[in-house]
Amino acid sequence: MGEPTDRTDSGDQADDATALTAEDIGAALGERATLVQFSSAFCQPCRATRRILTEVVDMVEGVAHAEIDAESRLDLVRRLNVMRTPTVLVLDARGRVTRRASGQPRKADVIAAIGLAVS
Repeated sequence: MGEPTDRTDSGDQADDATALTAEDIGAALGERATLVQFSSAFCQPCRATRRILTEVVDMVEGVAHAEIDAESRLDLVRRLNVMRTPTVLVLDARGRVTRRASGQPRKADVIAAIGLAVS
């Protein structure tokens, strides 16, 4: 997804060991894809990222958005090696992480990442 300031993973292939469930993220998975956003309370880019991801979910049918407070879910932060907020994971319909990026994403890059997740 785009050129965030700190790209954490190219996400070229899904990692079966890094699958998330609805229970993990505290929300239902999308029929086609899920955008999982790790945020923190005082993170300004997190607010803008939330707005961007909400706009994408409104545009693309079958895609869900779940926002996770990184401080309250240190188990997931450690498991997924989240180093900063915002970090956005794109999950396919089965909950496998297909793409990830840190920093505020561009809307076009999020849409492109969803396209790769559902193909």
